[in-house]
Amino acid sequence: MSAHALVPQGDARHDVGCRCLSWKPIMSCFPLRASGAALIAGLMLLTATPLHATETCMQFGPENALPILLNKKLQPHTTLLCNTAYAVLNSGDVHEPLWSAEYLDETAVWGGRKIGRTTNSFVADDRLPTGDGATLADYRNSGFERGHMTPSADAGTVETQEETYTLSNVVPQTAALNEGVWTGVEMAVRIMALLDGGVYVVTGPDFTGSSQAIGHNVLVPTATWKAIYDPRHHEAGAYLCQNTDSPTCQTLSVAALTDRIGIDPFPEVGEAIKAQAMTLPKPQASPYAPRSRENRDWERLQKRLERKLVGAGMHVFKRALEFEQE
Repeated sequence: MSAHALVPQGDARHDVGCRCLSWKPIMSCFPLRASGAALIAGLMLLTATPLHATETCMQFGPENALPILLNKKLQPHTTLLCNTAYAVLNSGDVHEPLWSAEYLDETAVWGGRKIGRTTNSFVADDRLPTGDGATLADYRNSGFERGHMTPSADAGTVETQEETYTLSNVVPQTAALNEGVWTGVEMAVRIMALLDGGVYVVTGPDFTGSSQAIGHNVLVPTATWKAIYDPRHHEAGAYLCQNTDSPTCQTLSVAALTDRIGIDPFPEVGEAIKAQAMTLPKPQASPYAPRSRENRDWERLQKRLERKLVGAGMHVFKRALEFEQE
């Protein structure tokens, strides 16, 4: 599967699954289903004007405007999901989010530090139309990790942290990226939020040149990006990190990022602000030990061998007991 496969085929569809996850206390869905003239109007809404969401989503974008899709290939089969602490737009074509938006403030950062990690269990998002979302099986033995877009450590409560563990909020990332410099980028942005009181953050995958997929056509991005707008200083900038076993990151303006990915993260922020790249902090040192794909494969092989040896040992032990009883 390649990025060219995102070209709309037949009638485009803009859906929102309105089945809320049973363990979610506060969630809402934003219907975009349309046909005929209404579909044309919906496409204009996504490409020409910012998406002004309902009360449960509007706070995640500057001036109450969420990101807009400028690349028409990205538009079909999209589903907007509103969570307590972030909003995400899922694509049924690539079976993952196109963007995930949050407003990160001091309360969330300190709350996240206080509670630490309370879960590590991902779940498929059952609010999505059938077949649009990724499944746990898609990532199993794929060689890629489930990389958060809105990080779990940005969540200030147990409930909001659990919401970040839906597959509609993750993309395939190499272990070296997810556990290494990407974690460092997330840490650096949290420091920004503490210093400035709050920042708007939009995160997503970059499919430029993508040609690999895992599972049921979950497209592997060539990079992931994180755009930041600081409303206190009226500055914006972005990180772009390569999704490889030896990842590197660069900083760029939001305007340059928009030209690359076909998504405007902050449609209501002035063009002059988006054209100038703010000075972003260097990624922090990750507390994790990044593992290469080869190391991960070797670890899995070791575990399989250990299970086989244990099973063989139990079989020998059982035969010995049977022999003694004869």
